[in-house]
Amino acid sequence: MIQIDRNIITGIQSAASGPELHRYLQSAVKLEHSTIPPYLTAMFSLKPGTNKEIGALIRSIVMQEMLHMTISANILIAIGGKPQINRKEFIPDYPGPLPMNIGDLTVGIEAFSIPLVQNVFMAIEEPEHPIPVKTMLADEERFATIGQFYQAIQKKILELGQGIFVQPPPPQVVSPWFPPHKLFEITGPETACAAIEIIVTEGEGTSEDPFQSPGDLAHYYKFGEIAAGKMLIATPGGGYAYAGAPINFDASGVWPLRPNCKIADFAVGTQAATRISQFAYNYANLLNSLHHTFNGNPAELDTAIGLMFDLRVISASLMATEDPSHPGLNVGPSFEYVQVQGGMPQGSV
Repeated sequence: MIQIDRNIITGIQSAASGPELHRYLQSAVKLEHSTIPPYLTAMFSLKPGTNKEIGALIRSIVMQEMLHMTISANILIAIGGKPQINRKEFIPDYPGPLPMNIGDLTVGIEAFSIPLVQNVFMAIEEPEHPIPVKTMLADEERFATIGQFYQAIQKKILELGQGIFVQPPPPQVVSPWFPPHKLFEITGPETACAAIEIIVTEGEGTSEDPFQSPGDLAHYYKFGEIAAGKMLIATPGGGYAYAGAPINFDASGVWPLRPNCKIADFAVGTQAATRISQFAYNYANLLNSLHHTFNGNPAELDTAIGLMFDLRVISASLMATEDPSHPGLNVGPSFEYVQVQGGMPQGSV
């Protein structure tokens, strides 16, 4: 479970105005984005035609993380903030902790594996009270969970009330890519809190139910299915178990990627350097497009989604490229800051 420094919760609780919440909602946008590169890499590393069920589960999670990032950005916009996406500091330094993480979980850019799902992805998505309920950590007074972080934002928004919301509402992202009951305009405390509830429930489920909606498991339990190799089902005596239909994993259907590759690892002019640079450049274009989407151009989300799909096409040739300095390993993607034409300028909106 990711644990957040309790001082962040204290800061939210002491906020006296909408602008004082901006930094925390920006952190929420960063946090939701930060899970996408490791999840995408794991999904891309599955060779075409193999491990289709696992790939579909991860893809569903990635799309919802994109939704959660958009929801967080919309709430920030609704109270007068401007999401900052195309910045070097927006991108986590993989491998390392995610935003607001105290550092007890190191997240890297790696090929899919069952241990990666068990030890990293499930730790990212673990709810405060997993099913079956586990004992709380002894260090509870010092740290808080992601769910508690969002609950604190909800409570503060309700406390500050309608006055912190810009009227009329600034342009927000409402797109047919996502269901209208999940992605909607944020106009006040009620809609903001309903949107936050979507983020928490889709990631964690509830304390009584592992499903975010009927037939659709929360992220933690989807990853649990992958790790267990079986679908989660309700048991006759009550409760749930990973005892359903098998979810088969073919280890030969994963590209043997060198983890945490960087552009600087490869000699200029080599095929490896060219392909990893192309991937990073496209990723930078994606962030730039998202920045413009969340800063007055919501229709550009279609372009951003298209760029995300382009990453898959680029990754196919990249991951089939042998690493010349590490026999037996191929080149993995790099989600790092690069300067792109007309984009990612420091200090602009």
